[in-house]
Amino acid sequence: MKKKIALVTGGYSSEAEISYQSLITIDNNIDRHKYDVYVIDITSEGWFYKTDEGEDVSIDKNDFSIIVNKEKINFDGVFIGIHGTPGEDGKLQGYFDCIGLPYTSCDVATSALTFNKRYTVAVAAFAGIHVAKSLHIFRNDVINEEDIFKQLKFPVFVKPNNGGSSIGMSKVKQPSEEIGVALQKAFKEDDQVLIEEFIEGRELTIGVFKSHDEIITLPITEIISKKEFFDFDAKYKGLSEEITPANIDESIAEKIRTAATKIYIVLNCRGIVRIDFIYNQEKGEPYMLEVNTVPGQSAASLVPQQVKANGWTLQQFYTTLIEECWQ
Repeated sequence: MKKKIALVTGGYSSEAEISYQSLITIDNNIDRHKYDVYVIDITSEGWFYKTDEGEDVSIDKNDFSIIVNKEKINFDGVFIGIHGTPGEDGKLQGYFDCIGLPYTSCDVATSALTFNKRYTVAVAAFAGIHVAKSLHIFRNDVINEEDIFKQLKFPVFVKPNNGGSSIGMSKVKQPSEEIGVALQKAFKEDDQVLIEEFIEGRELTIGVFKSHDEIITLPITEIISKKEFFDFDAKYKGLSEEITPANIDESIAEKIRTAATKIYIVLNCRGIVRIDFIYNQEKGEPYMLEVNTVPGQSAASLVPQQVKANGWTLQQFYTTLIEECWQ
């Protein structure tokens, strides 16, 4: 008998737009010979499954079940395809843990930690991974711009501390240039802001996942943005060149793979994770930028490119992720 998989999408943040793009790729590539797939849309208005007739069926949150044609459907597992809250920050994971339902992503503790960029880089630095110097600011803090100028070297990136897709992110080149505007932009997306020193170098990103206790690293992608940095438009509107596999020396690739594997282990990751780095040529070291525990799966996303470069089909890859959630 085929297992029933809930493919959750949507979410409560501005990243819902990306979740719906990822949904198309995932839904089109899950093996229907092995799984019955039910797309569950999680929004602030409610949690729904849409039937073939177009009827919205509400989720019973007592056990995450639905009733279709008078039949109660309980799921065997959940494929989490939500970027941002509540699918990437641990909220859904905690709920699924409470009702005993397996899922494809990192657990609640790891998801909550990695969703907070500042806490993630702090743990990575403690584990010996190179990271940029940064300041962590809360909305209610009294912000003295002179203190920022004294503590950090410019240029800097100003970005929401929680969230992804580079939404709300700015690059400030000089202390006198628009630091206040950049902070306002970031605070529109989050109550916490991270100000991070710019690291000169090549932007490289790598997907990492586990299968049968083996940690597997995918081919590395180099990102060459046509904009000032790899922002939302560069990611999702074709304003970047993405080279997979990256044209880099094997010695550099090995440093990236080693750092990514170490981060995956230290943070106790599960499922597919994408880890972003800047490789600084002068220091000869990769600097970790952030960890994405629900990386994009849209046509414009990086992990599907890496999977194909690895010689896998997306169907094989998604089957591996689903099967791993029961391990």
